[in-house]
Amino acid sequence: MDVRTSRYYEVYARWRRDPHGFWAEAARDIDWIEPPKQVFDPDAGVYGRWFTGGVCNTCWNAVDRHVLKGRGEQAAIIYDSPLAGQKRTITYHRLQVETQVLAAILRNLGVEKGDRVILYMPMVPEAVIGMLACARIGAVHSVVFGGFAANELATRIDDARPKVILSASCGLEVGRLVKYKPLLDEAIRLVRHKPEACLILQRPQEEAPLVAGRDHDWAKLRDEAIVFARSVYDCVPVEATDPLYILYTSGTTGRPKGVVRDNGGHMVALKWSMQNFYGVEPGEVYWAASDVGWVVGHSYIVYAPLLHGCTSILYEGKPVGTPDAGAFWRVIAEHGCVALFTAPTAFRAIKKEDPQGRLLAQYDLGKFRTLFLAGERADPDTVQWAEKLLKVPVIDHWWQTETGWAIAGNPVGLGQLPVKYGSAAVAMPGYQVDVVDDACKQVAANTIGSIVIKLPLPPACLPTLWQQDERFKESYLAEFPGYYKTADAGFKDEDGYIHVMSRTDDIINVAGHRLSTGGMEEVLSAHKDVAECAVIGVADPLKGEIPCGFIVLKSGVERPAAEIEQECVALVRDKIGPVAAFKLAITVVRLPKTRSGKILRGTMKKIADGEPWAMPATIDDPAILEEIGAALQGKGLRA
Repeated sequence: MDVRTSRYYEVYARWRRDPHGFWAEAARDIDWIEPPKQVFDPDAGVYGRWFTGGVCNTCWNAVDRHVLKGRGEQAAIIYDSPLAGQKRTITYHRLQVETQVLAAILRNLGVEKGDRVILYMPMVPEAVIGMLACARIGAVHSVVFGGFAANELATRIDDARPKVILSASCGLEVGRLVKYKPLLDEAIRLVRHKPEACLILQRPQEEAPLVAGRDHDWAKLRDEAIVFARSVYDCVPVEATDPLYILYTSGTTGRPKGVVRDNGGHMVALKWSMQNFYGVEPGEVYWAASDVGWVVGHSYIVYAPLLHGCTSILYEGKPVGTPDAGAFWRVIAEHGCVALFTAPTAFRAIKKEDPQGRLLAQYDLGKFRTLFLAGERADPDTVQWAEKLLKVPVIDHWWQTETGWAIAGNPVGLGQLPVKYGSAAVAMPGYQVDVVDDACKQVAANTIGSIVIKLPLPPACLPTLWQQDERFKESYLAEFPGYYKTADAGFKDEDGYIHVMSRTDDIINVAGHRLSTGGMEEVLSAHKDVAECAVIGVADPLKGEIPCGFIVLKSGVERPAAEIEQECVALVRDKIGPVAAFKLAITVVRLPKTRSGKILRGTMKKIADGEPWAMPATIDDPAILEEIGAALQGKGLRA
């Protein structure tokens, strides 16, 4: 790999010289009903808005225009579900028809432009159709991951205030069935805001009873609507700055943080990324092995591949266990996939089950060109193992729910740069990434600090939080004036490569899922026998991090500690859901704190991870750290 063969530095410099001209050129790849009056308006919104005055429709750009231009018979979505034992190919023309019909159904249920629709769906084609149908009529969708428990869904219903909820009778996991409908019913029982209607997809694995007057059978309404020509619903013009969707991120208690994504900037940046970053051509098969409930699913299962005219794989399965650690190779080979985007966790699981990669020999990956990893830090061992096994570039890249696409990475489409293991490579056009100290002063190369992005953020990044401008400013913009706070810590080396090392807040990363330790602590604190608690993320070779909860029991509690610990694990699973992967609660006599009462979570984590640590100068009682070490050893953890 020769830096001179890459166009990256030339393209990045062009963006730096003329950012508005750069994005105006990228915007030409989008069909506009009315072109933007301004590429960027610094006086609009919290920090400015992209493509103000432009009128467009995301569903048109993702579906209809491809049919119009001759791609109607090309596969848009390949649904591959080893869990359901089903495969289904949906062409662009069929996707157009299905979104038209569902859009008409939503309109018949009273959904208007600007109304919200929540999707609580498994990995089935109807989830994609639901998102696109909302975009088609200018409704704002909010997808809630199916692994969340009822109270998690309830907080999002109360915040988004949807007119309609799209859901299914069940979801499928390895060896078990997850009943969605009872969770939905319980969530609606808990909420203040009651949706007017629910559209339920009855899956053959489990049919659910419907609530009369509120619930509707998805297939029945579809079959009725598709008969009538009046069911075909045209794309509704929306402002480029109108919201396309709300995606709730970290924080599991209190009012959740709803990341807003707009229509115009989102399309421009995602369309640009497919060719220039991922190096994928229209018509090729692309696979993001994620879930539509996460940002990767929004951006790179649904919107970016379809905006680019690709075929996107929708996979309802696991990297191992459906049926074995060769599952990914089977999907790539069978569907002629050229690029896979997944989390490092998936490859750690494959490596654990088949370290020699023997299952790969059964499959022809002749069309496969590139593996992309994101969602957590890609450890060098996993990257090198995948490189050796697959004999293709393995590209780590870094981004967030808030940004919607890569902040930093190695841009295959512009020409790959040299790989530095442990680094997410270089900043993408649109992002000026700096590393600063607490006083917002840039630090020297190779010095760890807070990673920040110079304002304005590029197209597709969040313009605000849903109906919470002040919280947006306070959470992301206040600490480092003129910058967006990523809440990640790391450093830039002498070549400008970005090394993301850890989170700076209380969000831990479990198998690519960002979860709040504070939210788990609030659940644990609600247990009748728990006086106080602390949750930390402990390094795990498979999931990246797993949560570990330390609990201090109330005085006078005489029940066995092991019994209470089991109840605490069950409580977190019930209140937050199995996605939290919370399996370890440890009873301790007391927690280490500063003299001002702050729990020393960072030091506890270093002890748990077996990392070097120094006695904090402000600690109240140094002996407590020895007690924490002994408690961890008692559970078989490093200390």
